Amino acid sequence: MTKEIISTDKSPAAIGPYNQAIKKGNLLFTSGQIPLDPVSGEVVQGDVQAQSKRVMENLKAVLNAGGASMDDVVKTTCFLNDMSDFLKFNEVYQSYFGDNAPARSCVAVDRLPKDVLVEVEAIAILS
Repeated sequence: MTKEIISTDKSPAAIGPYNQAIKKGNLLFTSGQIPLDPVSGEVVQGDVQAQSKRVMENLKAVLNAGGASMDDVVKTTCFLNDMSDFLKFNEVYQSYFGDNAPARSCVAVDRLPKDVLVEVEAIAILS
């Protein structure tokens, strides 16, 4: 079983030595998605909710490119620049998963790439 590199132009290109996602067997592992506009490559301006919406759209695009949907996600790791944004982030996050939310870790970090406010990575199981 070989690993397959997943890439889509509907999500920003990798800004370092990594891939948007890797599929191996029925598992799909995404890299952390930050709020970069996939066309311009620029950081989406605005508060944590505006940035979270772009992050989740980028994540959804990568999952779709790998043959998965948000319903297939079993685990996410979320990184916030400021834990006081937790409730606002959750509003956006929940709108993408509804009652079918995966297991999750959410941590505050000192700094994220390009000084964004939020980053999310996911693991999905393909059916």
